[in-house]
Order: sequence, then C-alpha cells, then structure tokens
Amino acid sequence: MNTNEGSEYDRLFYPFLFEGGKANIEDVLAQVQHSTLEKCHEIITLRQATLEQAGEQIVAAGQAMAQAFAHGATLLAFGNGGSATDAQDLVTELLCPPFAHWSPLPAIALTNDIAVITAVGNDVGFDNVFARQVIAFGRKGDIAVGISTSGNSANLLVAMERARKQGLLTIGLTGYDGGKMLHSNLIDICINVPSHYIPRIQEAQATVYHALLEVIHSVLENGIS
Repeated sequence: MNTNEGSEYDRLFYPFLFEGGKANIEDVLAQVQHSTLEKCHEIITLRQATLEQAGEQIVAAGQAMAQAFAHGATLLAFGNGGSATDAQDLVTELLCPPFAHWSPLPAIALTNDIAVITAVGNDVGFDNVFARQVIAFGRKGDIAVGISTSGNSANLLVAMERARKQGLLTIGLTGYDGGKMLHSNLIDICINVPSHYIPRIQEAQATVYHALLEVIHSVLENGIS
C-alpha cells in the first residue's frame, strides 16, 4: 500500500495507515456526529413512509395473527442472514414477552437448528431448509412469518408455498419493491418497507414486527370480536 495516498475519509478515520498521519479528534467527532444524525433521520423517515404505505396491512396482519393465536396457533418464523436473527427475535418476544401483562405465545424459529438446516441443505437442497420444517411443524391454522429484505429468497418462497398448501396464515415482511413475495399469491398479508438500503430495511422491519406484537396482544387482551 502506498502510505502517501488515500481519500480524505481514509485519512480522517484511519490516520495510522498513512505516513505522518494524525487525526484531529474534533474533526473525527464532528464527522461521527453528522453521520449518526443522518442515519437517525433516514430511519425515522423510512419508518414514517412504511406506516403511511403499509399501516393498514400491519393492523390487518396483527389482527389476523391474534385470531390465529386465540384458536391455538403456533407461529413459525424464518429468514436468511440478518433476517434469520429478526425471526429469532420475533420468536423470543413471543415466548418471553417484555411485559408482565403479555402472555407467552407458542412460536418456533426455523433458523435455530443447524443440524436440520445442514442436513436438508446437503441432502435435499438449501431451497428446502424451511419448507421441510413447515411440513413437520405446520398445522392448519398456524402462522408462517417470512422475513426477507429483497422478497426474492427462494427458500422463503418454497416455504410459503408449502405453508399455503397446509392451510397456514402467511405473513411476509419485505423490502425494495417487495419482490416475488409481494407480487405472488403465496402471502396472505405482505408488509413492504419501501427502501433499497438493507440496513435501513432491517431496522424498519424490526419496528414492524414489534408493532405487530403490540397489535396482537392488544387484540388478545381486549377479546376477539
């Protein structure tokens, strides 16, 4: 590496890479503050846009999920990468609610069992890692929640097709233009985050499923109409 070259950004944040490099701490802090405020503005704006575009779907999904839970449903959640951790977080919030007045609800994250995932991925194919578990766990009236930033993940589409065949309520969380999940007939209710930037999509999707939890528990607490 030529230690005499580098962008202004590189020299500011990585001064140790350059000869005689020395950062001005005030400049660094000012840049960090600006970047942080910019990101906060982006996520607030995107959350507002998501509410305006998909507010009715969020309420409808929460009500439908509450109805299913009231009739004994189990929720099956799944996704890839960061969306896998979102699926696990959703399930954790259902099994171990953050508020004492919220009752635990049955849920399974299909992303948790690495032995099952690698067995199916190796022997059958990665597109089937969630569908095989839907076959095993899913019952008519249960809930399938698929989370994807693109809406095009093949293994989610295969799982949703299987869930639909088995009579599960299918809920999708997507980004970009919603992809195949939004524009197919596999998803009963698809909530789309209108962004092309993955970090912001995932942050807004986390807000969406926490809002779903609020709706679910509100409906259950006030009785099913």
